[in-house]
Amino acid sequence: MESQKKHPRIFSMEFFPARSPEAEESLNRALTRLAPLKPRFCSVTFGAAGSTREKTFETVCDIQQNRNLEAAPHISCIASTRTNIREVLNAYKDNGIRHIVALRGDMPSGMMSAGEFRYANELVAFIREETGDHFHIEVAAYPEMHPQAHNLEADLKNFQRKVDAGANSAITQYFFNPEAYFRFIDDCEKLGIDIPIVPGIMPITNYTQISRFSDMCGADIPRWMRKRLEGFGDDRQAIRAFGQEVISDLCRRLLERGAPGLHFYTLNQADAVLGVWNNLGLDNPA
Repeated sequence: MESQKKHPRIFSMEFFPARSPEAEESLNRALTRLAPLKPRFCSVTFGAAGSTREKTFETVCDIQQNRNLEAAPHISCIASTRTNIREVLNAYKDNGIRHIVALRGDMPSGMMSAGEFRYANELVAFIREETGDHFHIEVAAYPEMHPQAHNLEADLKNFQRKVDAGANSAITQYFFNPEAYFRFIDDCEKLGIDIPIVPGIMPITNYTQISRFSDMCGADIPRWMRKRLEGFGDDRQAIRAFGQEVISDLCRRLLERGAPGLHFYTLNQADAVLGVWNNLGLDNPA
């Protein structure tokens, strides 16, 4: 973990664009409640094949221009062309955005071609070619392996290619086993990778939801945790209390060992993040 201890701690949060008036209200409420925590940046997701491109742009501009926070839009390269990626980059530059999360993205159902980019490292290289050092580029890391990777070694090499292409830092897929993160950092250090690799943190508020998310992205829910969550049945209050305890303990262990911050996947909700934040005593993270 020595490579990570040298980096200043950064606390950041992820939001997704709203698709309905009710969702818009929920997003605004979450941003209003979480903004006083002064996250270093707020990332904004981007739907498959650009399905939320306009909403992503609107949300990014609102965060950057109206809420006095730094916004970091996701850019997904699957099903994209160099021309439309160039247009997106220029639009963000024109609106004062200097932080980007560069991802491969998921192949939309029924689509046969990946487009002009196949992998995230190609997108990172293109952004560098087009914009130089204008953008701070985040990439994804997978301590428990990307679900489509052939094996751990291949996945680690894929990550190294993104770093070599010009990534500044990384955000991990969420996980519940801190040893997976520590082992991943050890493996990165053996390859000479020393950029900040910030753990992605997923609050637990709904067992059905977290189980579905985890099955899709390959995040392992330890058996003991599954059994405890199953045992609560429909008692949402108990699930939230248990989730807050478990995630707070996870974050505490990560920070104590030298993780360079935390990135909260908020799901456009504030309560769970605020609970963990307060448990960790992060009212003044600086």
